[in-house]
Amino acid sequence: MVLDCAIIGGGPAGLTAGLYTTRGGLENVTMFEKGMPGGQIMNSSEIENYPGVTGEITGMDLMMPWPKQCQKFGLKHEMIEVTRVSKDGDIFTIHKADGTVDEAYSVIIGTGSSPRRAGFKGEDEFFGKGVSTCATCDGFFYKGKEVVVVGGGDTALEEALYLAKICSKVYLIHRRDTFRSAPNTIARIERTENIELVLNSVPDEVYGDKMGVNGLKVKNKDGEIRDIVVPGVFTFVGNDVNNEALMQEDGSFLCEISKTGEVIVDISMKTSTPGLYATGDMRIAAPKQVVSAAGDGAVAALQVISYVDELLN
Repeated sequence: MVLDCAIIGGGPAGLTAGLYTTRGGLENVTMFEKGMPGGQIMNSSEIENYPGVTGEITGMDLMMPWPKQCQKFGLKHEMIEVTRVSKDGDIFTIHKADGTVDEAYSVIIGTGSSPRRAGFKGEDEFFGKGVSTCATCDGFFYKGKEVVVVGGGDTALEEALYLAKICSKVYLIHRRDTFRSAPNTIARIERTENIELVLNSVPDEVYGDKMGVNGLKVKNKDGEIRDIVVPGVFTFVGNDVNNEALMQEDGSFLCEISKTGEVIVDISMKTSTPGLYATGDMRIAAPKQVVSAAGDGAVAALQVISYVDELLN
């Protein structure tokens, strides 16, 4: 059986696409997500800018009801990784990690992005042993201890605030003297007594032993080195696009890709390949916000309904 639509990725974009395609009348829609649906936002410690949501709520709390809502209208979920999407004529082939394939008339892809490594010495060696990219996942291990947060965007500042509630002190390392974050978040950082700003500085080397991290050496703009003794280092320095599923056997991509790896789409989430739509963090000029990703999923789904109807009728 050929699927009406295959949805690759189960974050806010993929789940919203699943809701709108099934509720909009498509009967054979499967969402492929190798892990728990919800996306990166599941790791967020606090959400305060999603419309209609007031009070303190975690990313997990926000996303937990979404799969149930989608499944109510018939969305199927297959927990498996999609390794490649190809197309022959009007039919897409969904290549899965177990070697099996599915076919679909249309594809909505929203595989998001992955946390980028900061690139300092020892980062890879101690990743998972004191170096982390998830404060919600690992912050508890440093309760009452001092930690470092590296980064200057919204995520870095929000996670620094989260860690400040658990840890005795948070050193916030940023390569500039100003932050790329919402004014309200910056104000909260400045008001938090146990957050120390280490500006115009970059991490130089994390060090430790077989038990884990012992500290981080930080270099300022004058080349001076400061040794910060901490057992935990959290890095939030951006993300890399997860576009691997669009790469073909010859090394080309199924659709047009930007120089930095984002999928090029128009305002309707259409890619250069008919029937293929890209959403969320992986598409060009993405705001990288939950509400925006959900909007992308809805737009793509409405386009798919029209595309499939025209293709089959």
